[in-house]
Amino acid sequence: MTKPRNNTLLKALLRQPTKYTPVWLMRQAGRYLPEYNKTRARAGDFLSLCKNPDFATEVTMQPLARFPLDAAILFSDILTIPDAMGLGLYFAEGEGPKFERPLREEWEIRSLAMPDPAVHLNYVMDAVSQIRKTLDNQVPLIGFSGSPFTLACYMIEGCGGTDFRQIKTMLYQRPDLLHHILDINAKSVTAYLNAQIESGAQAVMIFDTWGGVLSHTAYQKFSLHYMTEILAGLKREHDGERVPSIIFTKGGGLWLEGIANSGCDAVGLDWTINISEARRRIGDKVALQGNLDPAILFSTPEVITSEAGKILEDYGNGNGHVFNLGHGISQFTPPEGAQSLVDAVHTLSKKYH
Repeated sequence: MTKPRNNTLLKALLRQPTKYTPVWLMRQAGRYLPEYNKTRARAGDFLSLCKNPDFATEVTMQPLARFPLDAAILFSDILTIPDAMGLGLYFAEGEGPKFERPLREEWEIRSLAMPDPAVHLNYVMDAVSQIRKTLDNQVPLIGFSGSPFTLACYMIEGCGGTDFRQIKTMLYQRPDLLHHILDINAKSVTAYLNAQIESGAQAVMIFDTWGGVLSHTAYQKFSLHYMTEILAGLKREHDGERVPSIIFTKGGGLWLEGIANSGCDAVGLDWTINISEARRRIGDKVALQGNLDPAILFSTPEVITSEAGKILEDYGNGNGHVFNLGHGISQFTPPEGAQSLVDAVHTLSKKYH
């Protein structure tokens, strides 16, 4: 398959020489874009947007039409897997994702089955294929999934924004049940990401959004262990090209060495750790992705340029840096803020390569 004309992202993820630091934004296709909101209104609701490959392709391409980004990321949701498991995913207006049937009883947990990506998640694979065709090799396409632990948080709590009481009670009282869920989730994520790769994803990312709420020991056992299993089972090449992998644990700065040893090609950083320190600790093993505080994008172009420049300076000379936010872009971000960031990174980073 033809390489993307701009393959700077893939080179950076593999720590190969590039002419500048590539940049993409977590949640770059989202509610901060007026055109996204119009498409979502046409779709009717968020799930209909995700499950229609035409709509998913349309919104995936929207930020690329606005900004000279160095990657596209599949428009989908991290909760597609538990939805395919039959837990009844729905989105309450203004409240985020919820499940009609959260996992609380042992019989429900023992009955949990791994979905077949080709059958239960075929709409995602159709979207990946269609997006790749629409991209026409402009930039690489990133596929993704939630981590087993992050998926389990939603599956057990029944919604986001909780105090994690249900899952942590299970973790300490019935770790066997939580391990059972995580084992099925890990096998499901592995199959799901491999199917995305086979459908055209050129890099894959695991979003461990809630791993940072765990204690040190629990993180190793209940999050990192299962992400390491996934990475061991991932396709590393497709159509003769390497497929890099990224792990992002929000709040994971204490565990960078362990994450870097998981088998991933790149470690995503949130904004709580200095990227210079992260590079000193693990930058000889993996690429680093990050890590601007998304709130900075509410500021002026001058401040955005200055703050982006500080991160580039902290990373310093050399390859292996993918510029990104430390978490997803806010729905309230003015699009001009994203434009200022992309322009600043492309301009300021050249002197470091």
